[in-house]
Amino acid sequence: MNAIANPSKLLYPALETLSILAWGSLLLKYFLSGQLKLLIHPNYFGLVFVTSIVLLIIGGIKAWQLFKQWRNRNKLTHKEETVKHITLLPTGLGSSLLLITALLGWSIPPTPLTSQIALQRGFSESFAVTRIQPQAFRASIKPEERSLVDWVRTLNVYPEPDAYTGQKVKVSGFVIHLPELPENYLFVSRFILTCCAVDAYPVGLPVKLSQSRNLYPPDTWLEIEGEMITDTLAIDGQKMKQTASNQRQLVINARSVQKIPTPADPYGY
Repeated sequence: MNAIANPSKLLYPALETLSILAWGSLLLKYFLSGQLKLLIHPNYFGLVFVTSIVLLIIGGIKAWQLFKQWRNRNKLTHKEETVKHITLLPTGLGSSLLLITALLGWSIPPTPLTSQIALQRGFSESFAVTRIQPQAFRASIKPEERSLVDWVRTLNVYPEPDAYTGQKVKVSGFVIHLPELPENYLFVSRFILTCCAVDAYPVGLPVKLSQSRNLYPPDTWLEIEGEMITDTLAIDGQKMKQTASNQRQLVINARSVQKIPTPADPYGY
């Protein structure tokens, strides 16, 4: 009995080798193409790159060993053929699943998180205290130079809406339609990454429009210019399934609203 009579002798190691090479090349592709920005925090880009190189090296070594084993297949002894291993999964199933997942990663590009996910996870006008601490707040930033994340960070430090009334604002983010808000209000939001897209959470601010929000469908990216006002709205993003109560909110009174392409780096950190 030899490797020709028992094709699985080489088939299963080949599946394992292909899955390692596929994942190594997929991670490297994400890194080189910039798509990694849609999946994890930039702090971990270096780790992903090193991991991809290590996987490719391991896969290359295993491929060379497999090639040598194929060339020497007629020299395998009966004892080597009868060695058995105990596995929790059927032989080759784990490697096959890993290979299929990697191939799907190659064929389906990652996309930014959507407004539907934001509604499911709940949103806030402040950073959750249980999350990793955000970047340092800089009070010296001019109001019109603050990003949406900067405004949320500012509110997190001093949550008094009236203190910002009349300040100029220019921010960008994606649209969320909240059913409890009037038709001339929408919510502009961005996701904050602490580690990866799985634990990302949305933050944002309500926007008062001069027209119906139906002109700006959910997930549309907008650049909004205007000034800050204080309004009383029914928003409870952390408890979407409960009745929202009226509360004073910092609102962007939009003077200019422009649709923009989805940014290559859509998240905040």
